Amino acid sequence: MRLLLCLAFILLVYTPNLGMEKVNKATFAGGCFWCMEHPFDSLEGVLSVTVGYSGGETVNPTYKEVSMGITGHTESVQIIFDPALITYDQLLTVFWQSMDPTDPGGQFNDRGTQYRSAIFYHDASQKEQSISSKVKLNKSGTFKVPIVTEISPFETFYKAEEYHQKYYKKNPIRYKLFRYHSGRDAFLKRTWNK
Repeated sequence: MRLLLCLAFILLVYTPNLGMEKVNKATFAGGCFWCMEHPFDSLEGVLSVTVGYSGGETVNPTYKEVSMGITGHTESVQIIFDPALITYDQLLTVFWQSMDPTDPGGQFNDRGTQYRSAIFYHDASQKEQSISSKVKLNKSGTFKVPIVTEISPFETFYKAEEYHQKYYKKNPIRYKLFRYHSGRDAFLKRTWNK
């Protein structure tokens, strides 16, 4: 009996993920990260959504630096999800339907490369699924012009300042006004409610 307890203890200590769910990461950019956080945050299987910066060269950038367009980063969201409950393909569908993938100059009233759309894949499977979904959407006829969303390997993600996290919950009226006046909501309704 004592031997079994010792074995169980060793397994627990040296295999810390034993019995715990496997989780994956997805990193997307679709303009204003406040507007990209909200669509993913309430999905079953999504464990967390963090807003931040990806795709650039500057180490530990600030919001001010990124918004000036001098870092190479784009506002992004990083999603931790349970693939047993939600697939990467399902996340891609939400991603495509949350922004304008045909705009090379930013998103809605947010202009510049710091607001470009991008998929930062974490492994070969995500790369393949991302390319496949982009090709499929291009062929669907949903858009009259080609999709320009970049698909790049994930390198780094820097968490944005705390006041940006869950902005839609902390400042719901300002968030809704921003979305409405940016043109995002009208575009999404016009594009996806067909």
